[in-house]
Amino acid sequence: MTRYRVGVPRAGIVETAEGRYEATPYAERRRGLGGLALDVKDIVIGRSMSNLRLAEQRLSKKLALAVFSSDAISSTAYGPQEVLLILVLAGSGALTYSLPIVLAIVGLLAVVVLSYSQTIRAYPHGGGAYTVALENLGKGAGLVAASALLIDYTLTVAVSIAASVEAIVAAFPGLHGAAVWMSVAMVAVIATMNLRGVRESGTVFAIPTYGFIFVLGATIAVGVGKVLLSDSPNLLAAGVPDRPLPEAEHSLSLFLLLRAFAAGCSALTGVEAVSNGVQAFKPPEWKNATQTMAAMAVILGTLLLGTTLLARHFGVVYLEGDHATVLAQIGEHVFGRGVMFFALQGFTAGILFLAANTSFADYPRLAAVLARDAYLPRVFRQRGNRLVFSYGILALAVMAVVLLVVFQAKTTRLIPLYAFGVFLSFTLSQAGMVVHWFRVRGRGWRASMVINGFGACVTAVVTAIVVVTKFHEGGWMVVVAVPAGAALLWWVGRYYARLRRLLHVPTDAVFEMAPRGDAPEPVLVPVQEVNLALVMALGAACERAKTVEAVHVVVDPDQPDQIDAAWRRQFPNIPLVVIDSPYRNVADPFARYVEDRLHEPPYRLVVLLPVIETRRWYERFLVNQGAGAIARRLSGNRRVGIERYRFHPGGTGRRGIGNSGCSPRFGGRDLL
Repeated sequence: MTRYRVGVPRAGIVETAEGRYEATPYAERRRGLGGLALDVKDIVIGRSMSNLRLAEQRLSKKLALAVFSSDAISSTAYGPQEVLLILVLAGSGALTYSLPIVLAIVGLLAVVVLSYSQTIRAYPHGGGAYTVALENLGKGAGLVAASALLIDYTLTVAVSIAASVEAIVAAFPGLHGAAVWMSVAMVAVIATMNLRGVRESGTVFAIPTYGFIFVLGATIAVGVGKVLLSDSPNLLAAGVPDRPLPEAEHSLSLFLLLRAFAAGCSALTGVEAVSNGVQAFKPPEWKNATQTMAAMAVILGTLLLGTTLLARHFGVVYLEGDHATVLAQIGEHVFGRGVMFFALQGFTAGILFLAANTSFADYPRLAAVLARDAYLPRVFRQRGNRLVFSYGILALAVMAVVLLVVFQAKTTRLIPLYAFGVFLSFTLSQAGMVVHWFRVRGRGWRASMVINGFGACVTAVVTAIVVVTKFHEGGWMVVVAVPAGAALLWWVGRYYARLRRLLHVPTDAVFEMAPRGDAPEPVLVPVQEVNLALVMALGAACERAKTVEAVHVVVDPDQPDQIDAAWRRQFPNIPLVVIDSPYRNVADPFARYVEDRLHEPPYRLVVLLPVIETRRWYERFLVNQGAGAIARRLSGNRRVGIERYRFHPGGTGRRGIGNSGCSPRFGGRDLL
């Protein structure tokens, strides 16, 4: 027998079974200013997508290379440049050391990529530094790794956008005065593109990523060819700068070489992005992720070496305040200021602009994982209109804009803050993998443990070098910010853990409460999870009204819902209405159900919202988001009384109800 579901045209919700409903795309359609705002949102971001399309958002290897590798590959534009910026402090003679330093960086890249390949194999569902450190080194190490990554992702956006603006200014110096505003506008554009969804942004980002690889690769190939066909075909010979340089400020020392190495290591930021986003790949996820990371490493290593080789041979110099970047100078040496020069600058600006997408892909995912583990507010776990974690995208955009404004969109000012966070997370991740292999001891575990152990030692040394060499240049801010961020995550986790203990209701508990009041208006109680606040609110509703209903909206596509199965056993006398919301909206489907109930006598009802009372103002950001959204959505309906059951967890104060609607109060007494 074939069964069909027939719904009312343009209905907000349709009934799929007894006591079960499903929200439709029309659930969030509204009139007036609210409807106009939704129309504008649909134009800018796109219409809401159903959870059923979540699998469609998976990436092929070609798109994944653009989404996850643009940050690492784009660092070719500023990694060698930062090396030259430090070496020139010791005079033109020190510039010859740029090639050995970049060779060491490429060797480090190989170690990191090989180590992370082991991580992808061991954690095929996504093995970022946070997950690996948390599971193998403990909560403290996990939170430090998470804090370091969140800070590094924010700096990645700021540095990439600032470098993109500098590439534009190198081609059009007249735009120098508008650099900050250009950078802010770029962040806004890239955030909007990511809010539209992964596949949409990935398709757009593939063009400048592959264009940059092709144009810079062609520049290196043509440049090498010109050198080999010239009267001086020795490619390894160091050229003489074509402009006078200031007197050397420092002598050539081991410390200066380490400073240059640490500055150049900024080229490795973003390498770990693939391991953090394994679940974004099409099946087989781990295999595609490993191949994508290997391709990224080959491309990045080739471009770094080729750029440094040509810069060294042509005597390219970069000084503080220069408008002409290293890539711009190489392009001018190879092509002159012709079409290919402007193409190189255009694609460099494009990939640097889109390199920020790596962070916009990974930061929201990491924030969602932290919210799942109760170390960030729960809103970071919610998927937005286009199946992306919208709150993480917006938070990253705001923090990146703050950095760009404070540091005036100057790459040289932001670079000293860079690299510490990512190499610290590298070290913690690889150390965690050593513990993982020692505990699991599967096939080939000794070789894997040696690889990850070597990677942990190398990245630990680099982390120490970065701290020592960049500390006085502003790196101290990140050294302070990482533990401060970890402490904040720990505080949020502690708050949620305390709340869980105070609100815990055993799964085998059965509540025989039943409606026994006199009020004719039905009382609807929204259900997010079964906890003590909900139980007390249901008790108050049963004491007040003749009819009580619990309404549960299912929104999370990443977690199976378990409330429906246990409800009849725990609350046998209170019916539960379940609304499946494939568009991940709680307030609108709930409001649509309320509007349908208002067509039945007595044509009025009360919505009782369980609300967690907080002791401090800043704790309000951690709880009650769903209740607040429902209250705002229903506030204009005069036939709906909105009341809040204020629950004080762990306090000695009264637990009661505060009236915020037009219906009668439940009474002014203590209902407990």
